[in-house]
Order: sequence, then C-alpha cells, then structure tokens
Amino acid sequence: MADLKQFAEQLVNLTVKEVNELATILKDEYGIEPAAAAVVAGPAVGGGETAAVEEQTEFTVVLKDAGASKLAVVKAVKELTGLGLKEAKDLVDAAPSNVKEGVTKDEAEGLKKSLEEAGAVVELK
Repeated sequence: MADLKQFAEQLVNLTVKEVNELATILKDEYGIEPAAAAVVAGPAVGGGETAAVEEQTEFTVVLKDAGASKLAVVKAVKELTGLGLKEAKDLVDAAPSNVKEGVTKDEAEGLKKSLEEAGAVVELK
C-alpha cells in the first residue's frame, strides 16, 4: 500500500513536460490513448498553479482611490512611507499608484489596513 501512495505522489508532482512524455509512452508502448492520460495531467496542472500562488513573497501596495478623507490618506501615506508632505500628496493625487513595492505579506497587509482605516481604497498585488 505504501508503494501505491508513493507512486500517487510522484504522479501528482509531475511537470507538464513529464506528463506529456508519460502520455507518449503510454500510447506508444501500451496502446493507451492520450485521453486517458489527460486525466492524470489534470491534478498535476492544478497542483502547479497552487504552488505558484503560494510562492509569492513580495507584494505591491496599490492606492486605488483616496476616498472621502483625502487629507487623512495623505497623512497616512506620509507616515507609512517616510515621504515628505508634497510627495505624499502627489502620490495620493496620482491614484491609482504604488505606495510600496516588494514588501512582505505581513507588511503589505499592515499598510493596507492602515490606509483603509484612513479612508483609502487599497489593493495588494
């Protein structure tokens, strides 16, 4: 039973290229049509997408809109970024604009929360 679990794990972790090679082998050597092999490819492709999403380590905090409390948002941007008052105002006026780039998930969520409390509409990318 442990061998089958190990084999299943190997199948799930195949790359797209390896799945294509497996489909060719199954067709040429065993007469199994690629349609049957496509069932094997489904989970492998889905697993790869999940891994790509989980690997994101750097985020960009994007100010979409200043909202009704523009002054409060300018003050928040000034505090959070260390920009001068004029630079912070220009950044808010230019919305949508990047507030910070290449930050960790925790820092990005903290910035988003602070800006939203000030009245801004914020997005993480």
